[in-house]
Amino acid sequence: MKLDMRRLSIDWLIEIIHIGIERIVIVDRDGIIVYIDEAYCEFIGTTFDDAIGRPVQEIIENTRMHIVAKTGEKEIENLQPINGSVMIANRYPIFIDGKLVGAFGTVIFPDPDNLRHFKNKMNNLLEELNFYKNKAVNELTSKYSFDDLIGNSHTFKAAKALGEKVAGSDSSVLITGESGTGKELFAHAIHHSSARSSFPFVAINCASIPEVLFESELFGYEDGAFTGAKKGGKEGLFTVANKGTVFLDEIGDMPLSMQSKLLRALQEKEVQPVGGQKTIPIDLRIIAATNRDLTKMIEEGTFRQDLFYRLNVINIEIPPLRKRKDDIEAISNKLLQKLERKFYRKGTVLSPEVVTKLEEHKWPGNVRELENVLERAINVLDGTVILSEHLPLYIRDQKMKASEQESLNNNSSKHVSPLAVQPLKETLAQAEKKAMTHALKIADGDKLAAAKLLGIGKTSFYDKCKVYDIR
Repeated sequence: MKLDMRRLSIDWLIEIIHIGIERIVIVDRDGIIVYIDEAYCEFIGTTFDDAIGRPVQEIIENTRMHIVAKTGEKEIENLQPINGSVMIANRYPIFIDGKLVGAFGTVIFPDPDNLRHFKNKMNNLLEELNFYKNKAVNELTSKYSFDDLIGNSHTFKAAKALGEKVAGSDSSVLITGESGTGKELFAHAIHHSSARSSFPFVAINCASIPEVLFESELFGYEDGAFTGAKKGGKEGLFTVANKGTVFLDEIGDMPLSMQSKLLRALQEKEVQPVGGQKTIPIDLRIIAATNRDLTKMIEEGTFRQDLFYRLNVINIEIPPLRKRKDDIEAISNKLLQKLERKFYRKGTVLSPEVVTKLEEHKWPGNVRELENVLERAINVLDGTVILSEHLPLYIRDQKMKASEQESLNNNSSKHVSPLAVQPLKETLAQAEKKAMTHALKIADGDKLAAAKLLGIGKTSFYDKCKVYDIR
């Protein structure tokens, strides 16, 4: 059965008022009380019969109901001291047929305990708000400086020097290089050394945003712009980064339909939110990065030539790790410092054999691959020295595989017999002797330290030294 609100009795309405947490008073045009609920009367120390027909300012201290009844202007969430408590008061004018006839007022928290509860709740909400605000601010700042870019090879030093030189400019920068070479670190460092460093640094991965959401993510949208749009609209990332730097990573993966809109935004220095009628001015520096050949994409028609020229004002090309082998040890030590903080370790070092093996590898994944290899080593490490055995098999055995391949190539035209296979016991003994000898070398001949490195007892180590005639 559908309830007709017009048929509610006065008893229903009064009971509904009593149930609510808010206390209610109604005055006429002259500020005379025409209704006040019993709980309100009890709180202020009066009765319903005594309050009705009297000026509201005589009954309720610090009230402004008579003023609202005269001005017709509502007052929301005002603090009103009453009986030693601070109430939160809302006051609304009442209009009937367009004519001001009185005012309706509510107050909440009729006792100090409720007020303290409300205050504590508000403080908790403010602390939570400040936490997320600080988190958002931290996430929008540069995390690396040029001091974090490690390398002494000629090509890398040249790229770093160019980055430092142009950091103070507002010109667009295009950073190119293979995946994992550290393009984003360069972008962070450039922003960190720029005049915009105190403003946001917003990194946008163009490969991770669905094409249908690209425009709304970058430029924002108005309330009701499309189905599923957040109520009240959403600020775009370009507006968030105003006065700062936008880093467009994987720019080569930006949809062609979006490239023209990006070009217009950069040329006009303004954005128009989806569903909006007005443009918003922006002041940004753009740093873009890609591992793709944009000139080839231009020829194929998948990247706009005019956008390329807009972005490629300054080009910084980062060399791959295989072309800067002399930097591998220094980079590894820097990465180990970072990993030690993550895994709560200290004093981790690379053995000379490991450095050699790292330098022999081709590193198709560049610095990112190197970091993954070192993280894997720390996870399986017992002591503080990373040995060859802690490396992944594909790096540990790369030289042996190369030798085997060379042998196969040399004997490809000959009929050779299968390689002789040693008994497992002898193979294990040779490996054990080699590991002990290497541990002694790392420990400078200290057998106790070598035993600790190998994770075996002192007595066991001494016994094995006798067996293998290790001095």
